[in-house]
Amino acid sequence: MEGGGGGTPLETLKEEGQPGYVLPTSLEANGLKKNSWGFLITGIVGGTLVAVYAVATPFITPALRKICLPFVPATTKQIENVVKMLQSRRGPLVDIGSGDGRIVIAAAKEGFTAVGYELNPWLVWYSRYRAWREGVQHLAKFHISDLWKVTFSQYSNVVIFGVPQMMLQLEKKLELELESDARVIACRFPFPHWTPAQVTGEGIDTVWVYDMSMFKGSEKRP
Repeated sequence: MEGGGGGTPLETLKEEGQPGYVLPTSLEANGLKKNSWGFLITGIVGGTLVAVYAVATPFITPALRKICLPFVPATTKQIENVVKMLQSRRGPLVDIGSGDGRIVIAAAKEGFTAVGYELNPWLVWYSRYRAWREGVQHLAKFHISDLWKVTFSQYSNVVIFGVPQMMLQLEKKLELELESDARVIACRFPFPHWTPAQVTGEGIDTVWVYDMSMFKGSEKRP
């Protein structure tokens, strides 16, 4: 007896089982959708990494220069020590390599007209924002500038978070430019030839205080 009309032809079953069989359209669409999500996620992650690199690089790259002031935020104790050494002092203050503006803002809160010089524009803009947020923008000013191109003769108080490689050159520069009533406060590293009038703090929080009256008029080094 011959088969009924409701069965599937044998030829059709053979064709579906062959290697060249085409997947249904719905499965192809699902595969494309998964690929699209994969590309999207990859793009988001990649874009985020690029953005982080673009923002972070200006904060980090100054440390790669030959002689520079790398951005290492001042600790709370360091700021306290600096402010302590400014007691009974008057006149304008400058922070050489002001970083994110912590010292300048702290000095402004004590009533000083304070200025920060910083080569990194991202840090300067951030410092200005912090000064505005703290309500001392009228006393705290920040400038994008190379410290070696600035004259500090107008400042009575100088704060510096330096590195050993630059302290000798900066010592000579300040000795020539500052008035005899000026005070220099060095953090983290002392000056190589000057004798400090006071020293306070321990470890990385150590602060060396130099009064220019001790050096002005003394024989200049070649």
